[in-house]
Amino acid sequence: MGSLQLKSIRKAFGPHEVLKGIDLEVQDGEFVIFVGPSGCGKSTLLRVIAGLEDATSGSVRIDGAEVINTPPAKRGIAMVFQSYALYPHLTVKDNMGLGLKQAGTEKAEIDTRVAKASGMLSLDPYLARRPAELSGGQRQRVAIGRAIVREPKLFLFDEPLSNLDAALRVQTRLEIAGLHRRLKATMIYVTHDQVEAMTLADKIVVLNAGAIEQVGSPMELYNKPANVFVAGFIGSPQMNFIPAEKLGQTGAKTIGVRPEHIALSRESGDWKGKVIHVEHLGADTIVYLETEATGLLTVRLFGEHAYAPDDVVFATPDRASLHRFDANDRAIV
Repeated sequence: MGSLQLKSIRKAFGPHEVLKGIDLEVQDGEFVIFVGPSGCGKSTLLRVIAGLEDATSGSVRIDGAEVINTPPAKRGIAMVFQSYALYPHLTVKDNMGLGLKQAGTEKAEIDTRVAKASGMLSLDPYLARRPAELSGGQRQRVAIGRAIVREPKLFLFDEPLSNLDAALRVQTRLEIAGLHRRLKATMIYVTHDQVEAMTLADKIVVLNAGAIEQVGSPMELYNKPANVFVAGFIGSPQMNFIPAEKLGQTGAKTIGVRPEHIALSRESGDWKGKVIHVEHLGADTIVYLETEATGLLTVRLFGEHAYAPDDVVFATPDRASLHRFDANDRAIV
């Protein structure tokens, strides 16, 4: 079991309030990801859950038990950091089992748990090696294995893929997703990378300036953002925002349209403009254009398209996919 309830969590460093009353419920077995810009409080919130930071006020319950005054080692959590934090003089096997050894677990039980975790993470060939003999991806798998052997109630991940190159990030992301399915464990994961969030999470928590902007599944946040902040943060390239008055729209302050929900034509369309830059990505073509009606507009086209700077084009949005926001930047349903 690994449910989590946060109630009115506040954290201040002197006069600076980093967390401003966080309320959140995580169900047993959920994969929940905290996202948000740098400085929004996501890592601080994870550290409060772990007990590595003391909350200024509020309640943290794990499986219904209040742990706000419980030391980290007794909370039933295991944490994987951005840095691997492996002991260089110990083998992979000893690194993975060290926490259990320090807790007084019998050697036979340590060997059993290490073997099980090693099998899950394909680390069997490396058990006798030391960290210096491993790649970055292998070291991160050892750090994850060290967490698995503890059989915690909660797995906490703090930007675990940040030190890996692009290919290893994808590979390790797949391994973490598979691990979650096999373990059926509760995982809370912090990242600034929305691709990680969209591809891994059951539930995403979008944080901004110490407060929760929205909680929902990846597609809920993509299709029904609660406000301009969430709409602009989720999705790549970012949603286009156009003052409603420029489009003659009433009852709204801002109109949002995602780049993939705009069609381009050389012959006709709603908004006439000039191409200012094109990114040819193979699978996609990203076209940036300037139109009198909208200003700068980003358009995402699937596949390869032969647009070039200074081309005159016409853009037409999918009317059914427009997002409308009020004067307070809240979505209008």
